[in-house]
Order: sequence, then structure tokens, then C-alpha cells
Amino acid sequence: QVNCLEITPDKQYLAAGGNPHIRLFEINNASNQSILTLEGHTGNVTSLGFQRNGRYLYSSSEDGTVKLWDLRSPTYSRSFDSKGAVNSVALHPNQAQIISGDQNGSIKLWDLGSSKCINDIIPDSHSSSTSSLGRVAIQSVDVSNDTLIAANNHAEVFVWNPNDASKTENGGEPIRPKAKFRAHSFGAYLLHAKISPDGRSLVTTSSDKTARLFDTTNWQLTQTLSQH
Repeated sequence: QVNCLEITPDKQYLAAGGNPHIRLFEINNASNQSILTLEGHTGNVTSLGFQRNGRYLYSSSEDGTVKLWDLRSPTYSRSFDSKGAVNSVALHPNQAQIISGDQNGSIKLWDLGSSKCINDIIPDSHSSSTSSLGRVAIQSVDVSNDTLIAANNHAEVFVWNPNDASKTENGGEPIRPKAKFRAHSFGAYLLHAKISPDGRSLVTTSSDKTARLFDTTNWQLTQTLSQH
């Protein structure tokens, strides 16, 4: 099975994440055989991406890890333990941090310089009604220079400034999102959320058979694509 796909920035290679392998294909090669198989995950690969120069690949898995891969080697170079199945992973444009979202309802920021988790954010964790048993799985994360978003299974989208998200408030209090909204109707579950390359729009997809676009300046719905 193929769970996720990603093309290198130079459009030369395609990575396919399955269970549990990642296979790399050369796009302009007539052969349909993979040129490299990355082995190290022990569960479904749920999300992957390339560093902007294509030097390494990053991935997340239901095995609870986020891994970095040097494409000159079939084994991973670094592994981060999220302590829960990871649904989504994104690389900050500064190339220094990886953001992951997991089934425990946690968004983690991993610093590539120190190889440590520098923040573990639970949306609405400041609410007395939120408990570890009541957390909603994070389905999708994405980040731009000035926006970090996380969307959960209930189609709720949370927005932070990534500079704020990389630290905690005084006294260790959690960082509150600067915006929160429901992207799709109640009862629908969210599948994916992605910030546009220019940072001006967010697109979400859902089990309600729609894709929706939101303006990132005010998070208002601008368009619904419903013929799916």
C-alpha cells in the first residue's frame, strides 16, 4: 500500500511511503523499479517530505517516530520518539525545526541542532475540561515563516506564531493559539490541511467531500470545492 507521496524540489525523484518502507523512484527513468528503499520504520509511514535542497528526507510513522534520512544511505540518520503514533510531519522553512502531530493530540517541535523536543503543545490544554483521555488526535500539521497550523480529527484548526510555539510562556504555561476555528461541519473528520506556498491560503479536506480554502490573514472561508 502507498500512504503518502512527495516529489523532490528539483522534480527528479518521487518518494512513496508505505508499510513500513519508503521507496524512492527516479521520475524520468522508464523503469518502474525503485532506486532506493529506506528501511527503519516498523509501522505505516504516514507523512514525509524533503529538505528544500533535497539533501535529506523526513518522515513520520504509526510506530511513534519521526525519522531523518540521508539519501546516500538506506538507513535513517536520526530518530525522534514521539511516544505515540505520528500522523503528520512538516519542516520549518528555517530548516532547523520539525513539527509533528500525533494521535495523542500533541504537537511537538523537534530542534535539529540539539536533536531534542523543545516544546510539546496540547491544543486547549489550558482548559479545565481537557484531559489526557479526552485529547483529539492531530491529523495534519503545516508551517510557514509566520504561521504554524495543526488540525485535529474533529476538523478544528489551531493557529500559532511558530516563533512563539518554540518556547513556553513565563511559568511554564502552554502557548495559547492565536486563532482557532472549525474548518468543516460538525461530525465531519478532517483528512489534510496545507498552507499555500505564498502563505496566503490554507486548504483543508474532509470526509464531507469538500475542500475548503481559508484566508490566512483573518481565517475566513473564501471558497468551498464540493464536487468530490
